[in-house]
Amino acid sequence: MRRSRKVKILATLGPASSEEPKIRELFEAGADVFRINMSHADHKLMRTLVSRIRNVEKEVGRPIGILADLQGPKLRVGTFAEGAVELEPGQTFTFDDNPAPGDTTRVHLPHPEILSSVEAGHRLLVDDGRLHLVCEETDGRSIRTRVVTGRRISDRKGVSLPDTDLPVGALTDKDRSDLEAVLETGVNWVALSFIQRPEDLAEVRKIARGRALLLSKIEKPQAVARLAEIIELSDALMVARGDLGVEMPLESVPGIQKQITRAARKAGKPVVIATQMLESMISAPVPTRAEVSDVSIAVFEGADAIMLSAESAAGQYPVEAVQMMNAIAEQVERDPLYPGIIHAQRSEPEATGADVISAGARQIAETLNLSAIVTYTSSGTTGLRAARERPLVPIIALSPVPDTARRLSLVWGTHCVISPDAVDLDDMVDRACRIAYEEEFGRPGDRVIITAGVPLRTPGATNMLRIAFIGSDGLSSA
Repeated sequence: MRRSRKVKILATLGPASSEEPKIRELFEAGADVFRINMSHADHKLMRTLVSRIRNVEKEVGRPIGILADLQGPKLRVGTFAEGAVELEPGQTFTFDDNPAPGDTTRVHLPHPEILSSVEAGHRLLVDDGRLHLVCEETDGRSIRTRVVTGRRISDRKGVSLPDTDLPVGALTDKDRSDLEAVLETGVNWVALSFIQRPEDLAEVRKIARGRALLLSKIEKPQAVARLAEIIELSDALMVARGDLGVEMPLESVPGIQKQITRAARKAGKPVVIATQMLESMISAPVPTRAEVSDVSIAVFEGADAIMLSAESAAGQYPVEAVQMMNAIAEQVERDPLYPGIIHAQRSEPEATGADVISAGARQIAETLNLSAIVTYTSSGTTGLRAARERPLVPIIALSPVPDTARRLSLVWGTHCVISPDAVDLDDMVDRACRIAYEEEFGRPGDRVIITAGVPLRTPGATNMLRIAFIGSDGLSSA
């Protein structure tokens, strides 16, 4: 099954889409990777979903990626004697370490790290920013604040701290348990929530030991401030616009989205745009015009993947949401302006042989109007380098490693095929031509360009380019 677009679609599974027939419908509608949100899935459900995705993978004969999204540190207030209270702008309100039920003057904040870290002038945003308070005084056990905007606060609402650098890692005890569980099932990507600093990735990478690639969700101003360092230590990024829009001014989010997308593209790291892309389709069969424009901007920007959250997980129209996202992406990529925009954002290749080979393959393929770029990749690095160039021709990524093909299913423009390793150069060329023919990327007489590393089976050693004709039997011809 060949997609008619290069950007990938990441669909979240949930109550509306957890059964195997529905997962297959979502794949056939256009989903390339499935997300399991560990905020809402226990280990049993997670294993069931992974098993169902793999069953669908066998049925359709295409590698499908799985991303497990860890919950991260959720900071919440305690409870109130009456469940909720109404506050007045300008009044004083205190967060403290007293576990007694709260009232109109105070509430328990069961997070010592917040009580000891917040300083005068720092903002506290409760319930996704609906209640905005500013710290006036703190003594390590309580935070006295002034209400700026908003009125209502109720049990267990979340707290965001855009000005405070918390001395805690991104992994909670729940995350550690979830991480071990998802790694045992063989998921391909693990997403880390609420990271603040590059050091937050160290513990996860130590536990993962290469069993899954790490995707850093950028949703805090502290992460934006250290973006370059976080990109260097991450395997991919996600622009998590929901929490980012709570912790930073809403009007700054579009610019930050472009900043993150372009920085990730320059580094050759996949980047996902997420949150509220087709939000109205949770309850409506068609999106708003603004949502269509939002999705199209992410595609024009050259993001690797665009993501559906509640639209596919809990909405009334999960399949229709994927179909709509697929249709928008296909239309954008057919737009006459699209090639020029993608080309204008292309970075210069790094000063390595492998990057120069990938850049050369893209230029040759576009100049000669070849049918495809075929990359042999064991670790996935060659496929990533090819995608970094954002070629106008398709990329066929051949790998003998199923996990590599599944991981690359998140990467822009890559059509992944699991194929036994070539035995020699002639077999490599024949195999590339045959697969390009079988996957309907080329017909007899068409040409493809092949990149690989010689000697064969040497990870990360891309050093060869070869142009080959597809023969009448699908094999290469002189």
